[in-house]
Amino acid sequence: MNTALANSVKQRFNARRLMNVILAGALAFGAAQAQAATTWKIQSVWDAGTVGYDLFEDWCNSIEEKSGGELIFRCFPAKAVAADNNALFEAVRNGVLQGMNPFTLYWSGKIPASVFLSSYPAGPDQPHQWDTMFYSLGMLEKTREIYQKYGLFYVGPIQHDANIIHSKEPVNSLDDLRGMKIRVPGGMVAEVFQQFGVSTVSLPGSDIFPALEKGTIDAADYVGPAVNYELGFAQVTDNILFGPPGVMSIYQPVDLMDLTVNLRAWNSLSPELQALVEREVRNYSQLHYLAIQRRNVEAMELFAEAGSTVSRLSQEDMERFREAAIPIWFKWANKDEDARAIFDIQLKYMMNPLVGYVDEEDIEGL
Repeated sequence: MNTALANSVKQRFNARRLMNVILAGALAFGAAQAQAATTWKIQSVWDAGTVGYDLFEDWCNSIEEKSGGELIFRCFPAKAVAADNNALFEAVRNGVLQGMNPFTLYWSGKIPASVFLSSYPAGPDQPHQWDTMFYSLGMLEKTREIYQKYGLFYVGPIQHDANIIHSKEPVNSLDDLRGMKIRVPGGMVAEVFQQFGVSTVSLPGSDIFPALEKGTIDAADYVGPAVNYELGFAQVTDNILFGPPGVMSIYQPVDLMDLTVNLRAWNSLSPELQALVEREVRNYSQLHYLAIQRRNVEAMELFAEAGSTVSRLSQEDMERFREAAIPIWFKWANKDEDARAIFDIQLKYMMNPLVGYVDEEDIEGL
């Protein structure tokens, strides 16, 4: 073999060996990156196929790219891993799931303070008021302190919607509720309704349609029109109850969800990833809320086409409801020091002239 040919063969061999080294390095780097990624299993309380779950799933799927592949959110619909709300709470505490997307109020029986972490009867009723309390008045920090006692980390609130009531028979006043059996979320909401002669029952969202269909309940509170239409409520009820004009709900006007995660899982993240998740929850809160409001407008047209009739409580009913609610605020605030600490933040805010929802006369003797 002549010298020129030998050199050509040698060069090709060296080039091939270099490419193999580069390829092996790339594969090893990719494998290392894959091993470095943290995957969280997160279950929502939304049923699969609802707008709520679709929005949550899209957001979860975006986290891998936003984190540069370092963090993956694998989401599940209601009952997919944990069969009910109690099981969901324990699954996150125990690390079977790393996170959950619940309605915060669901934990009022386990964490009394949580009854004040979503809107309650006749309390703060505007979404911006809740963001102000969480992010400007110290309520987020206090909430995290409380949740850490349970091995959980409360990342942040997620704005959802107001809750409304669907009924088989028309309801035109609080007096019309007397004797009815109504699904409500429990806690303070149930206790206020009971003041007006309502028999209350707690059911997960997925169980409401069959209960209405079978007639085991007369009416049901759940979320807003968009999700409730998708759950088929127009097929089993003919009436929708709102508050006075401009008020969807007098008992739960700002129904908050949240992202809560296992404390050990949270502490295992780098500060950079923790900051990313916190930012993303705030961004998702706005995205979720605005998407739901648009779908609500469309859903009300569909309810009308299905023959549903809207009725509204009067301003007088709203005042009666408020009078019944305020003593129950204090009852729940006195359940433990954590509930009182959260309520103190809110009461001070509601008594500020900027808000003006409560004055000294309202709470005299309480």
